[in-house]
Amino acid sequence: MQSHDLAAAARGLRAFRVTREMTEEQAMDSMCPLGSLDQSLLGLVRFSGLTPWERHPEGDELLHVLEGVVEVTLLPATGPPQIQTVAAGSVCVVPRGLWHRQHASAMATLLFVTPTEQTANSWDDDPR
Repeated sequence: MQSHDLAAAARGLRAFRVTREMTEEQAMDSMCPLGSLDQSLLGLVRFSGLTPWERHPEGDELLHVLEGVVEVTLLPATGPPQIQTVAAGSVCVVPRGLWHRQHASAMATLLFVTPTEQTANSWDDDPR
């Protein structure tokens, strides 16, 4: 068993701005992995910008905003995108299989639990 001081871990995070040119290696280097939960990665990230779309067919994703504000956009199977504003202290659960992305206009810090199996990413306007 391992415990983590989230405030201390967050202080050590390197902030980054998401861009289309960012490599997967750079994205992974900007995260602070804390451990695993079932087949999911538990970690911290501090970012601004618009992330690519992602989808996790094997499980739900949990996003807990520790600092800042993040807009989470979900793409249901049909219909228009759904946008949820998630402020510091709030949690958002993204249901398995839904395309989603995050946007932080200013720097934000997230604690996340994200499935590691079969994750798909896309920069398409609408990856459905």
